[in-house]
Amino acid sequence: MTTATPSAPTNKLGFTKQDYVGSKSTLCAGCGHDAITAQIINAAFESNIEGYRVTKYSGIGCSSKTPAYFINQGWGFNSVHGRMPSLATGASLANRNLINIGVSGDGDSMSIGMGQFVHAVRRNVPMIYIIEDNGVYGLTKGQFSATADQGAHLKTGAVNNLPPVDPCTLAIELGCGFVARCFSGNPKQLGAILKAAFAYEGTVVLDIISPCVTFNNHDASTRSYKHVKDHDFPLHDLGFIQYSEVEDVDIAAGATEHVTFPDGSKVAIKAIHDSYDPTDRFGAMKAIHESMAKGEFLTGLLYINPTQPTLTDVLNLVDEPLATLPESRVKPSAAVLEEIMQGLM
Repeated sequence: MTTATPSAPTNKLGFTKQDYVGSKSTLCAGCGHDAITAQIINAAFESNIEGYRVTKYSGIGCSSKTPAYFINQGWGFNSVHGRMPSLATGASLANRNLINIGVSGDGDSMSIGMGQFVHAVRRNVPMIYIIEDNGVYGLTKGQFSATADQGAHLKTGAVNNLPPVDPCTLAIELGCGFVARCFSGNPKQLGAILKAAFAYEGTVVLDIISPCVTFNNHDASTRSYKHVKDHDFPLHDLGFIQYSEVEDVDIAAGATEHVTFPDGSKVAIKAIHDSYDPTDRFGAMKAIHESMAKGEFLTGLLYINPTQPTLTDVLNLVDEPLATLPESRVKPSAAVLEEIMQGLM
């Protein structure tokens, strides 16, 4: 007698979690980036994401490999160093139905690609912008990156004497409406925030502290697993409630603050710090700076404002994706071109 193998659970689209998996990782064993990949897969599965709608972008660095490891059905493009946001901007304008996921590193985004990062955020390009932040250039033997903490040590004994660039405060200053910081070793928090990110319309900046097990996991490092676990101060207990599931969830009155997204989805925030308000832009900046001064990693949903128009709204693009319009509808006629030329005279 043979026992039937139980079938894998499926989501509402009929997909199993395995359908959201990509290629086998070639990163170092224990790399925090692989933990992030696992949570992206979980979040996409639980959020019922259609894989063929997903576009995945990356620049150069260890982080650039990550998009190959999740959502095989999606479309991937590996850009040159620091230029990932331009690709995401162009693709989102050509097809507003895409779900854009950009995976970058602290070197890729906060050094050579900072200008690209700045303009993608200020334009509110619809994309989830993930920064896999380890404070070093892991692909080129572990030099300090721009996010390395002042006073941090390399394995060689070298000390970083320069102040760090903080992606979260920079994103809030630029007007980003969804800014969060997580630790790759905290899957519950990271998973909840990723699910909320999939529902958000606009730029999501997610800075994920992801220790480099090869170059930046020694005792003197401020980005080692031990140091981050010892100095990780979560802001909230986060739970994500999908719109289709709201009626089935019973939330105790007065225990949670809700922020509603345009599609009806909600983020449920249980405040650990009673005085913290994630909708207070300046309060968020103050809290982050105070935490940095204490040497803490303030994690959680740092700031949220779901009312800001996206770049596609600002440009008043048609509902039908430009990429699907036939040439007859996008090519101006000779009469139209002549009218334009006359207007320039």
